[in-house]
Amino acid sequence: MPPSRFPIPQGTLDMLILQILSLEPAHGYGIAQRLEQISRSVVQVNQGSLYPALHRLEQKGWLQAEWKQSETGREAKFYALTPAGLAQLAVERDSWAKLSGAVQLIFDEGTAQ
Repeated sequence: MPPSRFPIPQGTLDMLILQILSLEPAHGYGIAQRLEQISRSVVQVNQGSLYPALHRLEQKGWLQAEWKQSETGREAKFYALTPAGLAQLAVERDSWAKLSGAVQLIFDEGTAQ
């Protein structure tokens, strides 16, 4: 049975995109595929969410983009992290670790009784 899908919490998509692009530059479709693949199909992002997020991250200076030929031979916009994007990813990872650790403490307290 395949894992069920659920909505990505607000603000998490940016962090996930930065993480995927820390591995290697990719085009939008490739980013979506990697997210789905690595998460074992739990994280599935539609184009209506992905491309506005990529544009927003590019506007913030966290991504740079260039048009190149994709593996299918078509032109595609490839995204890569900038130094500012790499620094932001470190901030996002730290914040996520603190939040998920705090949530786990709360869950653990509820089961300790």
